[in-house]
Amino acid sequence: MQHGDIRRGFTYLEPGPVVLVTSSSDGRDDIMTISWHMVMDFTPHIAISTGPWNESYQRILDTRECVICVPGVDLIDAAVTIGTTSGSRVDKFRACGLTKLPAERVRAPLIAECLACIECRLEEAVDRRGLLIFRGIGLWENPACRERRTFHANGDGTFFTDGELLNRRRQMLKWVPEGCIRF
Repeated sequence: MQHGDIRRGFTYLEPGPVVLVTSSSDGRDDIMTISWHMVMDFTPHIAISTGPWNESYQRILDTRECVICVPGVDLIDAAVTIGTTSGSRVDKFRACGLTKLPAERVRAPLIAECLACIECRLEEAVDRRGLLIFRGIGLWENPACRERRTFHANGDGTFFTDGELLNRRRQMLKWVPEGCIRF
């Protein structure tokens, strides 16, 4: 082992996968790319980290809802474009060729090309840290997506993708909450 620069420490812990968060207010839909998030429990409660520098932040605070969409690696270029483009200047859905679908319980749209979309209600905002804590209230899954791998940000402009599925379900089954098995 050798000493490293602590400023790079987070690149080893950067959570994944990268997600696209949609919001809607005043007849306008937008998307932001988020790589800092965490699942807080099995209910699910999900936290994302963002702040007032992101146009969607205030929209989500005002509407208290969003959709967290999980893209496959085939959408990496769209995710980068979304994350580096201002929604006040560009319709990110159109620019990235993404299809809006209506959600059932929130105004924010689903993204048809994503692997999954989770409709969410904001439960708590920790403004000082830009932490938004949501409760997932609806799940949409897209089994038609051919690309099933997600991608994860390293925080330095590079990404890595999921690889081989390692199945240890038999050993862990008694700890897996009912209804949580994906495949």
